[in-house]
Amino acid sequence: MTEQTQVLDAVIVGGGLVGGLTALLLAQDGVQTTVLDAAPILDTEKTLSVANPRVLALSQATIHLLKTVAVWEKLARQQPYTGMQVWNKNGYGEINFGQPSKKTPKVEQALGSMVEPSILNLAIQQKMLQELKDYRTQVKVSRVERGVGVWIVHLADGTQLKTRLLIGADGANSFVREQAFIDIDVLDYKQAGISCAIKTAQPHQHVARQIFLETGPLAYLPMASLKAEEQGHWQSIVWTLPDDYAEEYAALSDQEFIQLLTRESHHMLGEVLEASPRATFPLKARAAQQYVQDGLALIGDAAHVIHPLAGQGVNIGCLDAAVLCDVLLHDKTRGVWAHEQTLQRYEHLRKGQNDAMMHSMSAIGWMETTQLFPVVWARNLGLKQVEQLPVLKDAFMAQANGLGLLKDTRYAV
Repeated sequence: MTEQTQVLDAVIVGGGLVGGLTALLLAQDGVQTTVLDAAPILDTEKTLSVANPRVLALSQATIHLLKTVAVWEKLARQQPYTGMQVWNKNGYGEINFGQPSKKTPKVEQALGSMVEPSILNLAIQQKMLQELKDYRTQVKVSRVERGVGVWIVHLADGTQLKTRLLIGADGANSFVREQAFIDIDVLDYKQAGISCAIKTAQPHQHVARQIFLETGPLAYLPMASLKAEEQGHWQSIVWTLPDDYAEEYAALSDQEFIQLLTRESHHMLGEVLEASPRATFPLKARAAQQYVQDGLALIGDAAHVIHPLAGQGVNIGCLDAAVLCDVLLHDKTRGVWAHEQTLQRYEHLRKGQNDAMMHSMSAIGWMETTQLFPVVWARNLGLKQVEQLPVLKDAFMAQANGLGLLKDTRYAV
């Protein structure tokens, strides 16, 4: 057993986007953290040569934070989108944000950008290897316990680390959350998502599209292509379905699935020509009953998982990272570190907003799939009102880009 006698300022369990962003934001202001990452060092050539079938829709706030820590410039590929189109198959309302674009826009002129998780993880990891003094990969945490004024992190190789602040950024099934005995509220939607990459006959023109079907929303998300001649014709889809439908559709042959997708999407980009292997994942909302304890904070999916309806999960996780770093660094200038009131301030600033986002996504999902006439009528009216009133559309866009939520932090634009 190796016991590290030095008490560390912070240990972050989880080296993905949110954990890595937190470590890099703190390092930028002179606070070195120990990052414990279960993943291995990624092979650059292998990662870049394979197109990930899923993409993350990054908001302008997330893009700004990635630029702040010089990760954005390391991304090998990304796909800016300039428009969003949302409509219901059985309704008359439709909302359009932004405009289509035949040419690839600069990201500053876009609503946001679609990035493959593998490409993002590679860039984050490369930057951590450059900037962090203690970034450990392929690490398994076996136990976490509260000591006197510290948290003790036990690793599978027998190493013990002591830290004044333990940050759980280890995903929806957070081991840190479990070891801290923090309960979660779970909302099982009885749904699953099917995700894959598809090639369409018509180009996406940098527009993200979502159609609400009787079974649930189907999203077409523009993604970068590995082949220049196919640029603009590849999308990542996320199709939300009841569990039994998802199981049935996942079992279809490629050709059967392509034909079904073409028909159910109402040929919104013409024929679906190709599809990559499908992945299926269960959909459950999760909310930690508390984000903090004395000397401990949860961020990202460890604290909350929301419905993928609006693609905001990754973005609210990055806002967690920004707000936590801001309050920690604010207190550091006063000679305080990870004080209980500081962590409670982080929870106060983030938990209410995240819970509201989770419940609103659940409500929208129900409204868009129900066939109750009063709800259908109100839904269609609401879509028309938002489409016709610029002030409402601007309010929606301001919420989606997330920049307003950074305005009271050191990362304000």
